[in-house]
Amino acid sequence: MIIGGHEMKIVNGDLIKLAVDGEFDVIIHGCNCFCTMGAGIARSIKAQFPEAFQADLATKKGDRTKLGGFSHAMVTQNGHAVIVINAYTQFHYSGNAVLADYDAITSVFRKLKVQFSGKRFGFPLIGAGLAGGDWQVISKIIDRELQGEDFTLVQYVR
Repeated sequence: MIIGGHEMKIVNGDLIKLAVDGEFDVIIHGCNCFCTMGAGIARSIKAQFPEAFQADLATKKGDRTKLGGFSHAMVTQNGHAVIVINAYTQFHYSGNAVLADYDAITSVFRKLKVQFSGKRFGFPLIGAGLAGGDWQVISKIIDRELQGEDFTLVQYVR
């Protein structure tokens, strides 16, 4: 339980559709540092919001210093403006090891709270899908770093 702040809300649905429908001001997805956006929700974001992929491409490919930071794009669809955050939460994208970097996840959510406080945040199971991270660990990080904000986990349902 978090005293004096919001707790993570959980809904089932499609994060991208909910964003386009105006449910969120900011959507966040985890990225690697190699400017690919080729799998998972990143691939869908790349297709729906090419501006977000362009923001990723504007960063240096394979730059480890991107970890814990983000690139972003403001997109407007259906009359709704949404800030799409490419959160650099893992360095690379191959292998069987846990790729999610918990320190990077902590850092990026800390920065997002500072820059976008007061906005409605939506995100998938960041770091717990293809990156292999432990959602129990990651959700505690997000709860702590976004304390007092309006933030929602969207569990993908077709």
